[in-house]
This record gives sequence, C-alpha cells and structure tokens, in this order.
Amino acid sequence: MSVVAIGNFDGVHSGHRKLLAEAQALAPDLPLIVLTFWPHPMSVVRPEGAPKLLSSLQRRIELLRDAGAHEVRVVHFTRDVSRWSPSDFVEKVIDPLRPRILVVGENFRFGYRASGTVETLRELGRGHFRVESLPLLHVDGENTCSSLIRAAVRAGDMERARRQLGRPFRLCGVVVMGDQRGRQLGYPTANLGMADDLEVPADGVYAGWLIRLDAPDADRWPAAISVGTNPTFDGDERRVESYVLGRDDLELYGVDVAVEFATRIRGQQRFTDVADLVEQMGRDVADVRRALAAEDSAGEQ
Repeated sequence: MSVVAIGNFDGVHSGHRKLLAEAQALAPDLPLIVLTFWPHPMSVVRPEGAPKLLSSLQRRIELLRDAGAHEVRVVHFTRDVSRWSPSDFVEKVIDPLRPRILVVGENFRFGYRASGTVETLRELGRGHFRVESLPLLHVDGENTCSSLIRAAVRAGDMERARRQLGRPFRLCGVVVMGDQRGRQLGYPTANLGMADDLEVPADGVYAGWLIRLDAPDADRWPAAISVGTNPTFDGDERRVESYVLGRDDLELYGVDVAVEFATRIRGQQRFTDVADLVEQMGRDVADVRRALAAEDSAGEQ
C-alpha cells in the first residue's frame, strides 16, 4: 500500500511542498509515491500554448525527493495518453501503485480533454482508495501556482518568484564557451548552456549566486548575472552570464552549475561606447554587492 500524490509539480513550489507534507501526515507509515508528467501535457495537446518550465525533469525529481517523496513515477505524456478516459488513467496508472490514499490539489483535472475531476476520482476509487483534495496555498494574498511564478520570472520580479517558490529561482546547466569578451573587459563570466524549454528572467542585470554542482560541498559564490543579447556588441543570442565577484581565477568550462537570482538591478542597456559599458559594469558590481549584503542582513534577522 502507499500514499500517492499526483500533479505536474513544475518548480515544486511552496504549494506543492505543502501538499506533499500533508500527504505524508495522512499516513506516515506508508511510502509516499509522487506521480508527475513529462513533457508538460500542454506541449502535447496544444503545443502553441505550452509554457516554458521552471525546472528540468531531473531537477523536479530532486526537489520532489527533497520534499519527502520516497519514489517519483514519471508518466510519459503522449498523444495516446492524452486520449485516455479518466477510468483508463486510473486503471493504467493509479491502480498499479496500490494507493490507500490519493492526494491531489482541489483544481486537479485528468483524462481526455481534462474531463475528470476530483469527484470523478472519488467515484472511480470507491472501495479501492480514498481521495483527499487540498486547497491551494496562498502567499501574499495570491494563489501559489506555477503560472504565477513563470509570470514573475518573465517580468524579472525575482522577489515575488522567491516568495511563491519558497526559495530563489534557479537555472541549471553546463558552463560553455562564450565570446570571452567579459575577460577582456575585466569581468570574466561563466556562460550558462541551457535547454530551450526553460523559463528565463527578463533581460537585465541581477544580483545572485553561482553554485558548482560537481562536488558534495558545493561552492556558492556571490555573482553579478547578466541576462540578454549583449546589444552593445550587436548580439542576437540570448545568454545568461555570471561574473563571480572579485574572482578571475575560476576555471569552469564544462562544469555543471546553478545560477540563483536574488533581485534585478537594472534592465538591459545598449552603450555606444565600450568605456561607458565598463564604467556601468563597475556600478553594477557595486550595486550587486549592496543588494547581497542586504540579503545577508535580512537573513540574519
């Protein structure tokens, strides 16, 4: 027997973690199995409306395990799966997990054209498993959901994203070779290689951290982070580049890293003179230091 929690769980935000904690509390003697979907169902049924994602599948699984999942089952969502009726879904996906209790959010829908509701689940599970539906979490008067967090990230509102996520927004990837222009300007940066399906903050300069992921005790360095196309140099490729404050000795090519965003310092600008750009970069670094010092002070209170 098991407790089963079902959802997309993109970002594994505060509401998701609350759902998993309550699922565990319902039957602490049973293993918690989390059922999630990949790719995002919208990318299959209506690709033109598919959202960018808050995390990769690997990161989602890590976060779900950190939140208490004993096991994570991934449903490979295909066109065929999208045509399953609610009863097909229960028979093929839920029943094999032998749930005693099934936990979902109150807005959970499933089956062909999202025709199944929480009440449908209860009817299909009668005599086999109990269904518990949990209300959405409210943070700052807003319903916490992945769509809201994506909108905050796109707008560069990293504080709002963090409040809803319960942690700083993070991008993960491998450091790849860039133009090496930052090194020439006195600010060497780590250029993050990322998947195209991930949400990226609005163009601009941010205060945050660069974290190595290739060691158990990961280094976490304060960083000035640039998101954008480098318009001063007529760039057309959108990049995420991080300058670790005060460091020009780091060799990070090919290293798995995470970039965490604390706050936006300014929007993207185009400079007609490189000297003006370098001068602004100096001001940006000073602003980043102040922003991160304020973060540290707030965390100590």
